[in-house]
Amino acid sequence: MTSQAVTVNTVPGLLDAVSGMRAPEGISVQGRLEGVPGFTLPPGATLVGVGEGATLVFEGGGDGVRLTQDNQVADLRLETAPAARAVHNDTSVDALGTLELRRVSTVGRVELLARDRVGSGHIRIDDLDIEAADARECLPRPQGYNVEVLQGAFTLYNQQPDSGVLITCQLSDIAVGRDGAPVRGGGVFVSGTPGGGRVEGERLYTGPVFSDGGIPAGTPGRISGGVFVVYAAIREVVNGGPVTTYGVNDMVLDLWGEVESWTAHAPITSHGPSGIGFVNFGTIRRLTVAAPIETFGLGARGFNIYDGTVDRAEFDRIVTHADAAVGIQISKPFGSLTVHRGIETHGAEGESLVKGELMRLAATALSLKPGSHALRIRIDGGITTHGPGVPAVEILGSVDELDINGPIRAQGGAAG
Repeated sequence: MTSQAVTVNTVPGLLDAVSGMRAPEGISVQGRLEGVPGFTLPPGATLVGVGEGATLVFEGGGDGVRLTQDNQVADLRLETAPAARAVHNDTSVDALGTLELRRVSTVGRVELLARDRVGSGHIRIDDLDIEAADARECLPRPQGYNVEVLQGAFTLYNQQPDSGVLITCQLSDIAVGRDGAPVRGGGVFVSGTPGGGRVEGERLYTGPVFSDGGIPAGTPGRISGGVFVVYAAIREVVNGGPVTTYGVNDMVLDLWGEVESWTAHAPITSHGPSGIGFVNFGTIRRLTVAAPIETFGLGARGFNIYDGTVDRAEFDRIVTHADAAVGIQISKPFGSLTVHRGIETHGAEGESLVKGELMRLAATALSLKPGSHALRIRIDGGITTHGPGVPAVEILGSVDELDINGPIRAQGGAAG
């Protein structure tokens, strides 16, 4: 064969093109091909859809396209079973080169791993839409803070034990799930390994994300996230669309790693028990949530700093609706915090997941725990709690400058 692109519109033609490749070349897919066996793209090869509706439907719900080195998949829809991998990679190669997905939609997971022989690589995503996926059974799961983390519909995971193994990434326009039809397991998951393989990236941009971890009630040692930067360092995270979680212990936005700037432009919403709007265990220089954080489940708090720190945090508004659902709870020193349109909670006392353990909490609007210290807190729009006996403000740490503009109301009768 020559190095020219081959156009295929049948399954046998596709398989012949893949098996006959001798040098870097491309395959162009026309139309909808069904009953496609999973296949591997040779190093340097591209797989591109041509014309409207270019689709590969994989047989038996098995895995789909396996990438090797320097591959690109573009302008194509890939369908398999939700728990299978629509796109994955060969881990027997020494280096991934650059693996690129552009304008790809899937039913099925996208899983990109560094393990076995993989020692380097760069991942580039530009417009990936994962309509349905199920990552609940994927192993291994990162561990920390007395919990393990479910992998996601989109997973980039460096599992190597060697800290010299670096995977770099630029991840743009990743959308996951549908409103009312979330993916199962996590949504967008990016992680390295503590003391081992690293993941570093310039950007992680997401569109709409809807996930339900499917974690059984009464499982305190397991969590998932709508967008979860686990053990990774990303310069800029942007949530351009809403991020919504539905299940038990489903964090909406979660960080265990390092981020320079994290900005959410659309609502952050949690419907399940112990599902926190934004929870931080890592390091953020600048956090901006320019739309409301709203939670509805038992113990589903708005914003937490349990470890690490945030230099500057800015929120539009935080509202919680259930017992034990604290508005803002902080346990560590941090810089400044601003809320523009107030904090409001509607619940009373109840149980919530804290570092892998269920604890009794009141739905206090602003709670600074022992060990916390703030340089500056400014709340515009007031602070309100509605639950019986729930204080509006609890300060057991210290604040250099506290500025609350608007009423401080404990409607349920506790001292504010």
